[in-house]
Amino acid sequence: MVGCHTLQTARPEKDVQAGSTESDANLVVAVGAGDMSALGELVDRHQQKIMLFAYRTLGRWDLAEDVAQDVFLRVHRSAARYKPTANVTTWLYRIAANLSLDAIRRDKRGPVSIADDADLSVPARGDTLEARERVDMVRQAVAALPDRQRVVVNLHRYEGLSHQEITETTGWSQSAVESLLVRAYANLRESLSGLREP
Repeated sequence: MVGCHTLQTARPEKDVQAGSTESDANLVVAVGAGDMSALGELVDRHQQKIMLFAYRTLGRWDLAEDVAQDVFLRVHRSAARYKPTANVTTWLYRIAANLSLDAIRRDKRGPVSIADDADLSVPARGDTLEARERVDMVRQAVAALPDRQRVVVNLHRYEGLSHQEITETTGWSQSAVESLLVRAYANLRESLSGLREP
């Protein structure tokens, strides 16, 4: 598993990676036919962003690594039944979101608390202590959201998915996704009401 501990905000890559010759959909079809090198290519392309999404949702690297491994185990087991009607990245996020919610239900230790050494953004060289403290406050406010709100905020804010893409990823109705986002951002505004821009 990837041992990366710096989380970056990035839009998920398109279905064909720069420099690659196979689309993700073709790779999934190849995995379904038993091609393990195709599975390795999918892992190389998507493991880091799946693990980062799981970490932002769960707040623990050990659980995030387990979720990422389980995502690709499920891909391996179900690739033969994959219907290329949805973007592969959307399919992977859906599996990761479901597994993350399952992990939250199983792990009854209370609300997530993202480790102090884990940064959700890449600070610029000139960032002040005050700016880093703001990032930490935002990170903790997101971690304190209810489970489903945390999932949609992570998909929307950090993964860059649209409301429609979140609907496809989670399997929740568009109105449910929009309602969760409205409540989540309202909760964040309330939690961060004392936070002022410099």
